Amino acid sequence: MNKKAKKFTFSTFVQTKVTTANTEGASKVQSACGIEYFISTIEQLDFKYDEILGATQVVLPVTFNLYPIVMDSENIPWAEANIFLLSKIKNSLKVVMSTYASLASDLVAYRQFLDESQINWMDFPKNKLNRPTYRYRSYLKMLIDADEVAVTTARRRMSSIIAFYRWLHAEGVLKPEFHMWKESDRLIELRNPYGMHYGKQVKLTDISIKVINSNNPYSDVIDDGGQLRPLLIKEQEWVLETLISLANTEMTLIHLCSLLTGARLQTILTIQLHHVLTEIDNPNLYEVRIPAGPGTGIDTKNDKKIVLHLPLWFYQKLRIYALSQRAQKRRQKAVNGDTENQYLFLSNRGTPFYQSKAELQHFNKDFSLHHAKNGQAVRQFITEKIVPLIRQRFGTPDFNYKFHDLRASYGMNLTDAQLELVSKGERSLNEAREFVKIRMCHESSTTTDLYLQYRSNLKLVRKIASEYDQHLVRLIQENLEMDKL
Repeated sequence: MNKKAKKFTFSTFVQTKVTTANTEGASKVQSACGIEYFISTIEQLDFKYDEILGATQVVLPVTFNLYPIVMDSENIPWAEANIFLLSKIKNSLKVVMSTYASLASDLVAYRQFLDESQINWMDFPKNKLNRPTYRYRSYLKMLIDADEVAVTTARRRMSSIIAFYRWLHAEGVLKPEFHMWKESDRLIELRNPYGMHYGKQVKLTDISIKVINSNNPYSDVIDDGGQLRPLLIKEQEWVLETLISLANTEMTLIHLCSLLTGARLQTILTIQLHHVLTEIDNPNLYEVRIPAGPGTGIDTKNDKKIVLHLPLWFYQKLRIYALSQRAQKRRQKAVNGDTENQYLFLSNRGTPFYQSKAELQHFNKDFSLHHAKNGQAVRQFITEKIVPLIRQRFGTPDFNYKFHDLRASYGMNLTDAQLELVSKGERSLNEAREFVKIRMCHESSTTTDLYLQYRSNLKLVRKIASEYDQHLVRLIQENLEMDKL
């Protein structure tokens, strides 16, 4: 069995340094080969808040949860790659370990390529095409052509390796005789979330993998934080009917929450018990608003402050579920137990479907997981349970969907309802646009417009395609009749 480079994740990691025996707090370490030495914890300045004293400065050890390590094929840490990772993490203003886990995976992929191709990653010969950076680019292009990796994945991997080599060069670790790549400066035009254009000076290399923007306004997907396909009403019914038949209460409520609010998976799965405990008895109330984002305990994309608009009837369903024996039993099995700050949705083992940013960043010496919970169980349930059953029941062998498609489905349901009001003269188009924008939490109206245009664009394409098909049929029939003469 061939050994391969791999990524290993420490549940917890405390950064230390080699020191002397008489250093305060020093611990003795004995290596496998019998060598003894002493280490002490590396410390950093931070702040804590006290209601009486206010903000006070504290000294804390440098600690991390879910710390990634790059191992070579001999199961030995790749020193340069790991020091590079540590430097990136230490210099980050806000550590999001999933970002560095992804970077570690990119370094592992590169190391596997080097080992399998028997390439010295520090050797840059005169022939450009024999240099490891150019060879890796060629390898990634081959994988793209073979549909083994997505263009975006290949681009990210190449960018990670460029960043790695830049760091090696800046630190004086690597000073090759010949250039690692050809570099040039370029001014590129970008657009901010509000539609304003601006220029940015960037350094481009000839080994970067370019991603061609091919936004097609007439496709069946909408670019809203990813390529999302709004489900047809009948497809939404298929999903809900299938969920009910599978009798999984949590998955049903999670799906409904997205279809009724447009919330992303990380937002839904970080809702806590206390968010749905308020008893509401107001027949005139149509919806319940729950703030989400920093300070609320509910995670949002890019830490944006938003408001979830839950229909009252659905909020009451969530409350009934929260107070049920089924939910209570799950909370009793969970870490920290049955408290109001517990996640609303837990597995039957009491584990969260998604861990909040706050939980992952808070150092816990007893932290035992080797990977973050980020909704894998929900995505797996869709792939293994819902989709196969829909294909079987409704005779749709090509049917598929991603959880995030539910957000686009909510957006289209909302848009269709608003455009219906516009057609009746009960609302202006601008009012409808602003309503959808606010409910979808779009920063830019440009994204909202994609929803407004989606339905009419698809109708136009289908009309043209149908007319062209009819034209071809007439043409073929006429020619066949001519052959008979």
